[in-house]
Amino acid sequence: MENGKNALHALVCGGTQGIGKATAFALAEQGVRITLLARDEAKLRAVSKELPPIDGGTHDHLVADLSDPTAFGPVISEFAAHGPIDILVNNTGGPPPGPAHEADIATYAAAFALHLLSFQTLVRAIVPGMKARGHGRIINVISTSVKQPLSNLGVSNTIRGAVASWGKTLANELGPFGITVNNVLPGATETERLHEIIRNKAKKTQVSEEVVKDEMLSEIPLHRFARPEEIAAAIAFLAGPSGGYINGINLPVDGGRTRCL
Repeated sequence: MENGKNALHALVCGGTQGIGKATAFALAEQGVRITLLARDEAKLRAVSKELPPIDGGTHDHLVADLSDPTAFGPVISEFAAHGPIDILVNNTGGPPPGPAHEADIATYAAAFALHLLSFQTLVRAIVPGMKARGHGRIINVISTSVKQPLSNLGVSNTIRGAVASWGKTLANELGPFGITVNNVLPGATETERLHEIIRNKAKKTQVSEEVVKDEMLSEIPLHRFARPEEIAAAIAFLAGPSGGYINGINLPVDGGRTRCL
């Protein structure tokens, strides 16, 4: 990938922590210019300064709240109008845990807005530029629940499945323009989201967090959780030239936990 002012430009959502931050670093190390998108400007500035420098160019950040697509729509449209975005990494926090049948309508609506509607808003702003250049990479960070629903994550299972189908549809539509769209499905990854799930399950089942953690690890053939950097490596591969003929896939990065093919 090129360096400097002619470097590819990636917009990485949720780029201040976890998988998003690791992805920003992985792409920057390949010479990609990064714009981080998240809500906390102080964290955005701090991570931007930590990113590996690129010759003749600088990294950037954009303050936006993906939970409100109506509000951030004009922000991303204006940003996209000022320069090309070659790589879009759609990544945001998951819905709260709990059974599907107990979730209220507002919880489903909020999750739908945070994931599908926000991602669609980004695509509508960014894809015209990708089409004009005949090149683009869109990578959606979802979950292995796309292939195998996870217990006590009812809303997440539902919304992630919708995003996966949306991504596959986009892959078919945008392929002729040189734009690939793929879904990366992280398994249990060492992030705050994982710790939240462990705490919630421990409280619900009235066992220790250590017991819950051991049960989760027993389901993973590699017997460990993923590091954010390992998910980021898969994203960076799909975003780069070596992944140029991979389009419309769901790629689990889960240590073998998913039982289906």
